[in-house]
Order: sequence, then structure tokens, then C-alpha cells
Amino acid sequence: MFLELEKEAEQVLKEALKKVSYEYKDLETGLELEESEHADITSRIAFSLARAYKQPPEIVAADIVNHLEIPAEHTLISNAVAAGPYINFYVNDFFLHKTLQRIKEGVKPVERKAKIILEHTSANPDGPLHIGHLRNAIIGDVLVRVLKRVGYDVKTHFYVNDMGRQIGVVVWGAERIAIADDKKADHAIADVYIAANRMVEANNEFLKDVEALMRKYEAGDEAVVKRYEAMVKKCLSGIQTSLQRLNILHDLFVWESEFVRGGAVKEVIEELKQKGNIKSDSSGSALLLQLEGMEKELVIQRTDGTSLYTARDLAYHKWKSNRCDRMIDVFGKDHELVSQQLAKALQILGVKAPEFVIFEFVSLPTGSLSTRAGRYISADELMEKIEERALKEVDKRREDLDEDKKLEIARKVGIGALRYDMVKVSPDKHIVFDFNDALDIEKKGAPFIQYSHARACSILRAAKEQGFSMGDYEPTLLKEKSEKELIKKLSKFWYIVERASSELKPHLVAKYARELAECFNLFYKDCPVLNAESELRKARLVLVECAKIVLSDTLNVLGIEAPEEM
Repeated sequence: MFLELEKEAEQVLKEALKKVSYEYKDLETGLELEESEHADITSRIAFSLARAYKQPPEIVAADIVNHLEIPAEHTLISNAVAAGPYINFYVNDFFLHKTLQRIKEGVKPVERKAKIILEHTSANPDGPLHIGHLRNAIIGDVLVRVLKRVGYDVKTHFYVNDMGRQIGVVVWGAERIAIADDKKADHAIADVYIAANRMVEANNEFLKDVEALMRKYEAGDEAVVKRYEAMVKKCLSGIQTSLQRLNILHDLFVWESEFVRGGAVKEVIEELKQKGNIKSDSSGSALLLQLEGMEKELVIQRTDGTSLYTARDLAYHKWKSNRCDRMIDVFGKDHELVSQQLAKALQILGVKAPEFVIFEFVSLPTGSLSTRAGRYISADELMEKIEERALKEVDKRREDLDEDKKLEIARKVGIGALRYDMVKVSPDKHIVFDFNDALDIEKKGAPFIQYSHARACSILRAAKEQGFSMGDYEPTLLKEKSEKELIKKLSKFWYIVERASSELKPHLVAKYARELAECFNLFYKDCPVLNAESELRKARLVLVECAKIVLSDTLNVLGIEAPEEM
């Protein structure tokens, strides 16, 4: 309903601006409607108009409000006032009633025709996912859920780097080092990679063997291709198992070698030679692409004639662009320069650049991680540890449950805590993941939100057991401040999801989830439900049911399970 409120506020503002003869259409900022701590919705337009008309913003705001007319019927706004330079709008009882009605009925998104391909995770198949990959995967997955929720047709890609040096080392090493058959596949591959990498670093002749192997793979040598495919598929099977445990699925795994052996990379290089500013390096063999406004050239072909991942990336994006309306890539901070180069090179090829979501790194209190050096904590280890911690907490609180139920709740809470902490802050902010903070209900992370949902379920179960029905209820009985604040917060679900979709900021949903849980808990503290008088109890039970629905929907968008008991 908040979206409808925003539209109504827009309409009455536009009509008032016409009456007072303020021209707003040329303003880049628009009507500047936004959430506010001091009103149900506010406009900052007086600031922009004040600059344009050389008047104090508070005078402009007062002038606009004096010409505002709130419709007598079918309105969601009770009144509007000027508060200094701000124009504040407040909702009426009909807005509160309509919000609960809409939630109970269920709101279906408008189907958008645009097709989106969103690429995320795309970890090298040289070992298991680690904590850095987790942030990529979870940000990407929440964005997919957000975009689908507002009606987009979204397909997710995992771009498989099967031609990099790391994979060459794995394939070379697998001929010399036994692959453990008692370990999860991706962990067994990591053991081979770490051991083989040490051998290669100690002997330059081995590096030549690896490079020769890479050339044969690019050329399509049948025996080498089989060796590569066996190792990559083995590692990917383990990675997929980890992603499924995190509630993450990809629609398609795209191998970069497809674009090399299929001729797409060669076509891209030829097109860049014709359209771009191409030059050779000092040896006269490697090809460099000079990009406008960038000092560093993009190397698209090595001296030995083999392609680089940059050229393969261009071919992949050109291929994708013909299959969707929008491309979105989730990249780590270390790919920021690459993303800029990619966008410039695609422009030369006449291909619309993807939208990039760049995230800062995540670390543990113990410090940095490196797969190459064998210093990493895998996603699997993190999941095991956090589920173990969660189980201890469940054991403390729920001695009445059997072991299977405790394990089920611990899994939901542990994975939920991990997912939430990876997405709770803006992607451009660095985070340190701490087990204790993630699982601490007082810290208001995922367990806090899940517990609020479980509490709502518990109230509704108790009401059913006691024979209390909701039936027809009187919404005007919900007069308490915490009741009204909860309804207003419930009204913002679609507004927040729409914002997260348009701004590609998944943390907005995480922030909203926490605030919604806080509002529900305050309501629970202030307003007895089961012990309330009959008619008031009906109304409050409806409010609890609506809170349960929206808490569940919000957790679902975050990819977190909503337990009915904890």
C-alpha cells in the first residue's frame, strides 16, 4: 500500500504545484518523495524549487501546502503539513485497513516483459567455495529473488572459467597426484591444486608443461579435452552441492571454452581489429586494445596466439546480449577495473554493457584467505560450524524437542544467519563475518527475524487451539501506536522490494526485515492478543496473521527459511 500512498501524494503535489505555478518538470530530482522518521511520507521538493525560484525553502513548502487539496473520498492521506522545508503527509484509517486487506488477499506482481540474465558466483573450479564466494553467491541469489518477485523473467548463469591457469595446474597435477575418493569432490580437487601449484612454483619446466596443456585444450585436443572436462565437472559437482545447501540454484553453467572452440572469440577479436584501436606489444605478437579514457590497455591475445579471459568474456557477453534485455554481473572489488574495460570494449562491439554490482570483500576475524596457498576456510566448513553453534543454542532453549527437530531448526537458523550476514549491509561495504554475532538474537540478525515469525505462528496456533476465530473484524479498534506502526511497516514490503529491484541493492530488504521484526516485537510487548477482549482480539489476530505473511515473504526474498517454531 505504500506504493499507492506514494502515487496519491504525487498526484496531490502535482495539482498543488500547478495552482501555485511552480514548474517542477525540468527538475532532475522530480517530486523527491521518500520515507521519513517524522511523517508517513515526505517531499523535499521545496529545496530544489527554492534554488530555482530564489526563495527560502520553508516559504516554498508552506506555499505548496496552502494549495494542497486532499480528496474527500477514496484517499489514503489524512492531511499534509509543512515542517520547515519539508512537506509531510500522514495516512488515514482507511490506509491502515486497506493494508491489512491487501495482505490477506495476496498481491501479485505485474508481469514485466524484460528478460534478465544475472551472473553470479562463477568461482574457479579449482576447489570449494570459500567465504568470499559466499558473498557473491548470496548477493546474486537475493537479487534474483528480488527481480523475480517484482515480475521479471530472470535466468541465472554460472560462468565456468575452465581455461585459466589454475585449471591447467589441476589437470596437470591430476596426472601426478592421486585424487582422494573419501573427500567431497571439490575439496579433493583443491588438494590436487595446492600440491601441484607448489610443484609448479618450484620448477619452471613444469610451468611450461602446464602452458602446453592449456594450448592443447584451447586447440581442442580430444584427449586433453576429456581430462579437463573430468576435472572441471568433478569440482563443479561439489560446488553445486554447497550452493544447494545454501538454497541457491543456477539455471545454466556456461563454459568459457565453448566460445573459443565455437569460433566466437576469434570473431570478437577480428571485429575489434576492424572497429577498435588495436596495437601490438613490444614483441609484435600480443594484441592490445586501447580504450577511450583508460590508461591501461586490454590484452585480448597472448604472444603465442591463444586468447585471454578478457576476449572470452567479451564473446560470452555478446552471446548473452542476444538472449536477454538486461545483463547483470555480480563481481568482487578486484574485478572493478575489468568491469570498466569490459563495458568500454562491448561499446566498441555495439553491445550494451551489463549492469555491475560490485561487492567489497568479506573476511573472518582471523584474516585473509588464499586457495592457492592452501589458506582458506571453505563454505562447507563455515556451514558446518554455524549449524553446530545453532544446534547448541537450540539445545539450550528447547529441551522438549526430539533430536531430528532440533537439527532441522539448527539448519534453518544456521544457514539463515549465514545468508543474512552476507547481505545485511550495502555490497560496497567490507564485512567481517563473526559466528557469535550472526547467531545472537539480541544482535537482530536472521535468528531475530525468524524468531519473530515463529512467535507469530505460535500465537496463531494457540488461538486455533483455544477456538478463537478471526472472522469479520473491526479495523478501527487497532488504535495503539505500536499497532499502527506495525501496519505502516507492513505496507512497505512491495515498496522496499521495488526499490531493491530498481537500485540493485539487496541489503534494503535485509534492513526492512530487521525493522519489521522490531515493529512486531514491540506490538507483541505492548498489546495482549489472546487475552484481549473478544472483538479487539479478532482485530489483533488479523494483524498477527498479516505480520506472519509479510515476515515469511520477506525471509523468502532473502532466501531464508521461515521456521514455525524455534
